[in-house]
Order: sequence, then structure tokens, then C-alpha cells
Amino acid sequence: MSRVAVLGAGTMGCGIAHVFAQHGWTTALSDVSPAALDQALATIRRNLERQVKKGALTAEQRDAALGRIRTAALTDAADADLVVEAATEDRATKFKIFRELDQVAPPDAILASNTSSISITAIAGQTRRAAQVIGMHFMNPVPVMPLVEVIRGLETSDETTQRVLAIATALGKTPVTVRDAPGFVSNRVLLPMINEAIFCVMEGVAGPEAIDTVMKLGMAHPMGPLALADFIGLDVCLAILEVLHRGLGDDKYRACPLLRKMVAAGHLGRKSGRGFYQYPKS
Repeated sequence: MSRVAVLGAGTMGCGIAHVFAQHGWTTALSDVSPAALDQALATIRRNLERQVKKGALTAEQRDAALGRIRTAALTDAADADLVVEAATEDRATKFKIFRELDQVAPPDAILASNTSSISITAIAGQTRRAAQVIGMHFMNPVPVMPLVEVIRGLETSDETTQRVLAIATALGKTPVTVRDAPGFVSNRVLLPMINEAIFCVMEGVAGPEAIDTVMKLGMAHPMGPLALADFIGLDVCLAILEVLHRGLGDDKYRACPLLRKMVAAGHLGRKSGRGFYQYPKS
């Protein structure tokens, strides 16, 4: 396998394309927004340059990686060995993409989703190749974070799982296989902590800086939960909590009202310039 199509040129898709291209894959990156594609290519170029300055890559390796990436339409998945969907965290959007992918991707291609919470079994149900559909949940920032959650749907085959585990390992990642359940492992554990931190802000227990300092210095977290929420995107945090609440039926996953208000106000974290902290517009 050497050809990958990455669908979605946002933060995650950009990072996923970067990692595949760096490790020798011919990479087609697509998005409904031409501006997002331009921004993604600029980000990949900037991040590869940063790796060169740190001595992690040579200039020749940087140029080779950039040469392997091309912008494409969804129909360019027709020659892909692997497709990794990294679109917005919305069931309807992902379902539509996988119905289309099932029509255009080669019959033996693996269709993977980078979803952080949506059921792989439900996504696979949109296709006629459920055995070849799997979750491949990278962590942000993708070029840096070593973990990939590999999520098996109800009908995902052993062969598909083993191929994806081998691919993730070859990309320099550490894959961990988990069952298809709301939020999988990472977000089922992480989001309730973030949500509880937001409740602490809403109830006046402490301010964001104090809460994050407690978790960094007292619990050895590299980043506080509120700074992390801003990094993830408060809208994404809310979407994941709603999947957990709906899928598990337990009120401990009920999203904090303050989180809902902030998302409604457009205070989404780093990407909007304002969340629990303020961020420069650049």
C-alpha cells in the first residue's frame, strides 16, 4: 500500500496528510473549500520546515514529502489503497462521505475514519464493504502525538485491522485497538474531565488559570483541561459530549451549560481567537 486519500483539510486532515507524505505515501488531500486546501499546504510546508530546523528531517526529505502531496477532489479516491476521512465531527456529513466513497474507491480499498466519537459500525453501515471500514483516530497535533486509536466496527475484519495496525506502526505511531463504543477510550475518559473543569468555572470554584495550574502541577498533565479544550475546539468538545450522552444515556456526560453558551456565542477556542483564553488573531 502506498497511495492514500485524505478527505478534509482542517487541522486533523492537514496533519494526517503531512505524516503519510513524510513516510513515503503518495497523498491526495481534498476539501470542499479551496481556501482550506491552500491553508493546509502552507501549514504542512511550515511544519516540515520546522522539522528541518530541529534536525528531524533533511531539506531533501522535506522537499520529497511536499512533492508527494497533491490537492484533489473526492473522486481522486478512485486510485487510493487507503482513504482516511477527517471531515467535521457530524454524523450526517460523515455518512454522506462514506456513501460516496463506497461508489468511487477501489473495491479492495480500506475506508478509515478519523472520527473522535461517532460509531464506526454506523459509518460502515453506509457502505457495502463494512469489513473494510475502520476507525483510525489520530491525536492532535498529528505529526507530534504518537497514539492512534484503531477502532473496530461490528463487522471490521481481522485482515483490515491488521493492515491498519501495520500502517500506523510504519508511520511511527503506536496503535491501540479498541472496541466501537461512544467516545472510544480517549474521549470517553478525557471529555468528562474537561466538562467538570468547565463546571468549576461556571460555579465559581476557580478561574481557568487556577484550574489548569492545579491539573498541570498537581496531576502532571502537560496541558490544563481548559487550555486543551480551547486547543481541541469547544464546538468539538460539545459534539463529543453529546455523542457520549446520547450513546451511553448517563447524565454524567451532560454538557455544562457554560460550554453550550460559549459555543453559541462563537467562542470556540484557538480557532476563533477566544475561548477560556484569548488568542492573537494571527
